[in-house]
Amino acid sequence: MHPDTPLEGQSLEALFEARNLNAEAIHLNMKAVMDEAGLPYGQRSHTYNSRLAQELAKWAETQEPMPQKGAALHDLLYAAYFVQGEDISNRDVLLRLASDAGLDVAAAEVVLDERTFSPAIDADWELSRAYGVTGVPTYVADGRGVVGAQELDVLIRLVEAGGAQAVS
Repeated sequence: MHPDTPLEGQSLEALFEARNLNAEAIHLNMKAVMDEAGLPYGQRSHTYNSRLAQELAKWAETQEPMPQKGAALHDLLYAAYFVQGEDISNRDVLLRLASDAGLDVAAAEVVLDERTFSPAIDADWELSRAYGVTGVPTYVADGRGVVGAQELDVLIRLVEAGGAQAVS
């Protein structure tokens, strides 16, 4: 969510210090939230520019069988970044994850080298700006949104406000 992140990444300590925030306190809070949700979450030291990962993931969403290939890559990107602390701006890391997701690595190389999904990500970012997205996750329904990890009742109210009907 930070397109200004340098390609080589930035230490979380420096990122949060510049915002007058405590990196360790933020990690402990997020770890507690993730533990409660039953999601793995590791101790990262850096944040990385995720632009290429976004482009690769967008492409993966178009690969057969859909949506399995895209979902598999999204899961692997999550684990690589948030659990193992890997540099998801690194081409070799992205190609390994594409392979692990069962994607055609030669085709993934073309996507990364030619930046064929860059316009699609530009469009996604423009839509995000239009919705006022400031963080992840952000949930949007019928033009309304909530930012950050939310309790189930908040998400239910959001989708109901967007016109969804409860199913029994």
